[in-house]
Amino acid sequence: MTHKTTNGYSGRNNDSPRLADPVARRLGSLLLFVITLMLSPVVYSDPQTEIKDAGSFGIVDTAPVVVNGRVRFYVVGVSAYPAKRRAREIARRIQALAQDPTFDARTLRIEDAGAYHQIFPGESGKAIFRILEADAEFEGVLRTVLADTLQNSIAESINDYRHDRKPAVLAKNAMYAAGSTVALIVLLYGVFWGFRRLGGFLERRVKRHTQKLETQSKRIFRGEQLLGLLHGALRLLRALAVLFLIYGFANFALSLFPQTRYAAHTMFAFVAAPLGGMVDAVVNFIPDLVFLVVVFLITRYGLKLARGVFTAIDNKRLQIKGFEADWAWPTYRLVRIGIIIFALVIAYPFIPGSDSAAFKGISVMLGILFSLGSTSVISNVIAGYTMTYRRAFRIGDRVKIGDTVGDVKEMRVLVTHLRTPKNEEVVIPNSTILNGEVTNYSTMARDLGLILHTTVGIGYDVPWRQVEAMLLLAAEHTEGFLKEPRPFIRHQSLGDYAVDYELNAYCGDASQMNTLYTEMRRNIQDVFNENGVQIMSPAYKGDPAEPKVVPKERWYTPPATDPG
Repeated sequence: MTHKTTNGYSGRNNDSPRLADPVARRLGSLLLFVITLMLSPVVYSDPQTEIKDAGSFGIVDTAPVVVNGRVRFYVVGVSAYPAKRRAREIARRIQALAQDPTFDARTLRIEDAGAYHQIFPGESGKAIFRILEADAEFEGVLRTVLADTLQNSIAESINDYRHDRKPAVLAKNAMYAAGSTVALIVLLYGVFWGFRRLGGFLERRVKRHTQKLETQSKRIFRGEQLLGLLHGALRLLRALAVLFLIYGFANFALSLFPQTRYAAHTMFAFVAAPLGGMVDAVVNFIPDLVFLVVVFLITRYGLKLARGVFTAIDNKRLQIKGFEADWAWPTYRLVRIGIIIFALVIAYPFIPGSDSAAFKGISVMLGILFSLGSTSVISNVIAGYTMTYRRAFRIGDRVKIGDTVGDVKEMRVLVTHLRTPKNEEVVIPNSTILNGEVTNYSTMARDLGLILHTTVGIGYDVPWRQVEAMLLLAAEHTEGFLKEPRPFIRHQSLGDYAVDYELNAYCGDASQMNTLYTEMRRNIQDVFNENGVQIMSPAYKGDPAEPKVVPKERWYTPPATDPG
C-alpha cells in the first residue's frame, strides 16, 4: 500500500528565490575567511559518531545530518553502509533541492513501502532517503511518526537554506559581525585598561602594608614575592577574560553565516561538552557529598567526645578501675586512629574516582610501598604502645636501658628520649627497648624508697660493731637519705686482708642518686678519718709505718676552704 501526504509547512518564504550574487556571497564569507579555513568543513564535516546498540538491527553507529550549518536529525548506519556516509548523501540531496529554485518544499511526500518509509521530493524523482525501522527504534518512536517529523524537518531545512542566503540577510549578518568586531575591540581595550588600573591600585595597597605583612610573617614573605604573586594572578585572570571574549565573539560571528554555522556549533561543543560534563558530575556528586559531610561531622564530634573522655581520665576527674591515668593519651591516639580508619572505610566508595582503575592502581602502589618500607616503623610503633601498657617507665623516671642511664624526657610512638646525668640526649628505638632489659630506679623510690649502697674494706683489727656505727653515722650525715626506713649494714665477705662492709640507705628521689652517692662516700671518709680507722680497700700489702688516715687538722689543706 502506498501512503501519500502533502506537507503543509510553508516556511519563511516559499517563493523561489535566486541564489545570492557573488558580491553578496563574498561579503558574508570574506570577513571570517581565515577563521573558516582553520575550522572543519561545514556541511560535509566529519561529525562525531555515537555508538548505539539496536539489538537485532545490527546498528554500528549514528551520525548527524547537517544542512545549512545545523544538525537536523540523526541516522543510523551498519558496517556495510556507515552512518557518516549515509548522513552525507542525505544532506547532499537536501542541499540540491534547496539550490533548485523551481522546487517547492510543500510538495514533499511520504510513501510507505512496508519495511520502510520513503520521502520523495514530489510526485516524481528519486527518494531523498529511506526511514528504516532501526531509525525509528533509535529515536524511540513509531516509524510513521518519525516519517512525518522528518518530512517537516527537511522542508524547514530547505526554506532556511534559501532564506539565509538572501543578499539582504547576508548583508545584515555581515553588519552584525562588523558590530561585534568593534564591540570585541572595545571590550578588549576595556579589559586591558581595567586590569592595568586594578593592578596599580592593588600594588599601592600592598606596598602600603608590606612592612606590616613582612613582620607578621616573620620575614617568610617578602614584599617583592607578594607583588609577583599578585601580578601573576592578575595576568591569569586577564588572559581568561580575553580568551572568553574572543571565544564568545568567534562563536557569535561564525553562527551568523550558514557557511560557518556548523563550525560555530562544533567550537561551542568543544567547550560546552566538558563544562556540561563537569556540571553534571557536580550535580550527580551532591548526594555523595552530603553523605561525606555527614560522615565528617559524625567523625569530628566522635573525636571530640573521645578527647573529652580521655582528658577527664588524664586529669583524674574520671576514674576507671584498672585503667591508669598514664594510659589516657596513648589510648586516645589509638582510638582516634581507629575512628578515622573506620570513617575512611565508610566514605571510600563515595569519594569521586574511587572506582577508577587509576585510583585503584595508586592505592595498590602506596600499599606495597608502605608494606615494604614500614616494617621497622610498625615494630617501633607497636613497641611504643606495648611499653605504655606495660608501665615500664614514665616521663621523668631515672632508668637504665642497655648501657645508658638517664631520665626519660619524652616518649614518642617510635622512639624514647633519655637525658643522661652528663646532660646528653640519647634517642633509643622503642623496638630496642622492648627486646632489651630496662632498669627503673624511680618506680620503687616513689613508694618504698630506692636503696643506694657502697662497699668498704676494713681490717680485721677494727671491731665490726665500730665499723657499722661509723657507716650508719656517715649515712646520717648525708642529707637526702630517708630517716625511715633506716639505713642498714651488710657484711659482704670475709676477705684475705679485710672485711667488706656494705652500707645501704634509702632515698626518695632517684634523680639525686649520683649526688647522694658522692655525699655518702665523702662522709664515710670523714667519719673514718675522725676515728682513726684505716680503709683497707682496694688492696692490702702490709701494715704501713703510720696509719693511712687524714687527721682532722689536715682536712682543709689549701687550696681547700673550711666552710666554717
